[in-house]
Amino acid sequence: MEAAADPELQRFIEAETQKQRFQTLVHQLTELCWEKCMEKPGPKMDARSEGCFVNCVERFIDTSQFILNRLEQTQKSRVSFSENMAE
Repeated sequence: MEAAADPELQRFIEAETQKQRFQTLVHQLTELCWEKCMEKPGPKMDARSEGCFVNCVERFIDTSQFILNRLEQTQKSRVSFSENMAE
């Protein structure tokens, strides 16, 4: 029996890949927002930095969601185009 044909193994690999993507995304988000919002680290975050972090995270999520939606639309358009060409 081939390992690639094992559905349980495939699900495990997909889940691990998703975890890795999520960790990479969180790392990118942390680095981006830290550089943008943290002027002078101290024992307590000021209101301006806190607001900046909230806004930065929200924009990052909005942008990521927009890109994912756009990629899905592009993929659907390609599949639809391919199906129409096959007919």
